[in-house]
Amino acid sequence: MSNLKPGAELVMQCSSASGGSCDKTGPGHSLRPIQERIAAATPSKWRDGIVSSVSGGWISVTFVDSGDVAWAWTHDVPDELTVGQPVALHALYSTLALGSERLSVLVAAAL
Repeated sequence: MSNLKPGAELVMQCSSASGGSCDKTGPGHSLRPIQERIAAATPSKWRDGIVSSVSGGWISVTFVDSGDVAWAWTHDVPDELTVGQPVALHALYSTLALGSERLSVLVAAAL
């Protein structure tokens, strides 16, 4: 993604990419409990979407209401996340909802 803000590539560096445990708490790494709680407390900021692409930690989400696309990165994409799957992306707190699972993501496109 060439349109990332300066410093985003540093945020994306994670030693857990090879399967180890992640100790980072930045966007796209471990979901902090407070992040999960505040995302749940602001339900009007969730946007429903469909996964349109999954590649190299990047997840493309096409929003149901507008057809706009957002790109989100996480170092640990779950195996069950597939193209065509419904998800929700939180517009404020960089959280992706996949069923009952929540992931911290680095969002590359404005919501």
